[in-house]
Amino acid sequence: MEISIPTPSNFSFKRTAISHGWYDLPPFELKQETWTLTRVIDPGRTRPVTVEVEKGNRAVIVSVSRSVGRLVIDKIVRDVRHMLRLDDDMKAFYDAVAHDPDFSWIASSGAGRLLRAPTVFEDLVKMICTTNCSWALTDKMVNGLVNALGRESSGGRRAFPTAKSMAVMPERFYRDEVRAGYRAPYLKELAERVASEEVDVESWLTSELPATELKREMKQIKGVGDYAAENMLKLVGRYDGLALDSWVRGKFARIRNGARKTSDKKIARYYSRFGEWRGLALWCDMTRDWLEDEQQPVKW
Repeated sequence: MEISIPTPSNFSFKRTAISHGWYDLPPFELKQETWTLTRVIDPGRTRPVTVEVEKGNRAVIVSVSRSVGRLVIDKIVRDVRHMLRLDDDMKAFYDAVAHDPDFSWIASSGAGRLLRAPTVFEDLVKMICTTNCSWALTDKMVNGLVNALGRESSGGRRAFPTAKSMAVMPERFYRDEVRAGYRAPYLKELAERVASEEVDVESWLTSELPATELKREMKQIKGVGDYAAENMLKLVGRYDGLALDSWVRGKFARIRNGARKTSDKKIARYYSRFGEWRGLALWCDMTRDWLEDEQQPVKW
């Protein structure tokens, strides 16, 4: 069965799907030959379902792996809209970059929507798995979690594990099987706190706290420092933080500073003219060539 979901006039499916490395981590999979984004969605009470999302005519077309009822269809639509940021109002951002010759391409190409998981919990687990390691290790950790704990959909694909399924696993599982290293106790504790409702990470999506205070709240989660928190802010719609790491610093040096090493202060000054949108302007700037370069780095 197929579901058609209308998209905003300024939406770019390709730019959103490839906006950062989540497309390469299960339960996502992106086939760039056909620009098909596959995802396993877990409705909870029924078996997980695999969906394939493709660009349509002012819509995205969602192909569902099996017949499902109305409640599951509604869940699929909600999750796809959330993942592709279809309800995000990009006008203020596009207005901020429209008259800058180096950044006006963002609005004209429909860039700026950052792919995210259906839940903040999944995004947060994955973000912790990106810290202080190579992308290959991140990929290994996330695959380990999904393959071991995710509920199975058709074709053998698996959903992302729930907090409850992660909470019951011992710390040694994260250390020895997931190969999470120092992150093992952090993943265990996060899952326990979310499963017990001690913390509500989903509330970050609608928090009215200023970005600085919300970042401070995020950093109360063990394993979340400035880098992870500022990237998480982007996934809940706050773009004040730059989330600088070695890859961003190196890319900025190559494209904006004549390949010369530069300071974080200089990078911050360069994007400061975009105010509350500076983090998103930076990320679009760093990834502009990803649709032009077949060897685009898979990276946050």
